[in-house]
Amino acid sequence: MPAGKLHKLAVARVSAAAQARFYDALEAVLCQQERDILRRGRNANSARAPKSCTYEDYRKATGIEALFGYLYLKGDTKRLEELFAVMEHSAVGEG
Repeated sequence: MPAGKLHKLAVARVSAAAQARFYDALEAVLCQQERDILRRGRNANSARAPKSCTYEDYRKATGIEALFGYLYLKGDTKRLEELFAVMEHSAVGEG
């Protein structure tokens, strides 16, 4: 695959805007404890959002990163794989 096309595919999944869209898809399949971590990560103080996204998208992306970091540190790779599958399914549905 050409590098430019691969880059566009990667950005479509890892940008703050993309993660914000995944936030909504993930929220529906999380247990209460996971939703709490997602919310706490989203509500964590942050200086400001980068120019490439809105402040709301940046905060949602931070929530997802907090949740995935928590699951990784907990060693719950099976749950991480399940959530990545939900995100992949969500991305396929977008186009």
